[in-house]
Amino acid sequence: MTAYLDAYRGRRLLVTGGLGFIGSNLARRLVDLGAHVSIVDALIPDHGGNRFNIAGFEDRITLHVVDVRDSATMKRLVEGQDVVFNLAGQVSHIDSMTDPQTDLEINCRSQLTLLEACRAVNPGVKVVYAGTRQIYGRPDRLPVDESHLVRPTDINGINKAAGEYYHLVYNNVYGIRACSLRLTNVYGPRQLIRHSRQGFIGWFIRLAVEGREIQVFGDGSQIRDFVYVDDAVDAFLRAGATAACDGGVFNVGGAEPIAHTDLVDKLIAAAGQGSKVFVPWPDEKRRIDIGSFYSDYTRLTQATGWSPVVSLDEGFRRTLEYYRKNFAEYVHDVRGAAVR
Repeated sequence: MTAYLDAYRGRRLLVTGGLGFIGSNLARRLVDLGAHVSIVDALIPDHGGNRFNIAGFEDRITLHVVDVRDSATMKRLVEGQDVVFNLAGQVSHIDSMTDPQTDLEINCRSQLTLLEACRAVNPGVKVVYAGTRQIYGRPDRLPVDESHLVRPTDINGINKAAGEYYHLVYNNVYGIRACSLRLTNVYGPRQLIRHSRQGFIGWFIRLAVEGREIQVFGDGSQIRDFVYVDDAVDAFLRAGATAACDGGVFNVGGAEPIAHTDLVDKLIAAAGQGSKVFVPWPDEKRRIDIGSFYSDYTRLTQATGWSPVVSLDEGFRRTLEYYRKNFAEYVHDVRGAAVR
């Protein structure tokens, strides 16, 4: 059952977006597995990159503060790598609507730059791309499997879908082994909690840590699924070591679909503080919201044996413990002022 973990010992691995939430947790895990890990991160303000995310691993990880759109540098960095875990991207749906050109640059141009670098100097590399369930848009049925239409409701979803298809084309045409993991709501330690523009779950966790009021839009009946970051990391590890994933797309979903109102109750109970209030939907969020959504991850289970193992209760316990210990590292801006 652990053969896929042994596959990383002594191998050379590159993680783009490696100072971000999932990327840093993945990089730390790979180091523990005996891999030689390099990470790339542009440290774009407010995108989630945080040097503290590799605290204690600084001398075991090679860090390159580089923009993935830098073609010459990326050619140098991908050369000789066995696997590239490609998590660099802009994930804010709201930001994509207010600044679509930047979202296009980061989620499309950067993906082509990386793939072209692989084609030029390392066509035998394996690439695992961090996709998103946002590309499905408003679902026609639940749970959503990979055969569902791709029908994004916002600019971010469109560009992330394009990024995914670039990887599949380079797999099918150029032989660069690539696959995409369509992630649902991932949460846990090292997530950006300074602002609410990268999804509500990280922001809710911050409010719970501070004992503040959590605003639930509408009546809170929308259902979503959630994946603890260690389970998401395990999905990347399995996909990177499994040839059956090459050229495929795979949902990475949670085992406990839950309504927003019940999720907040569970979080408040875990924190032992905070409160909940229902508020009307802000118009700019209502127009791009996808409604209830949860994933069918059977395809990934069949290909790799993956399934989520960390419950929401346990995930919240671990997450709250982490932020209570390291809160200041995640809520202060570059001047040391708390961001609220």
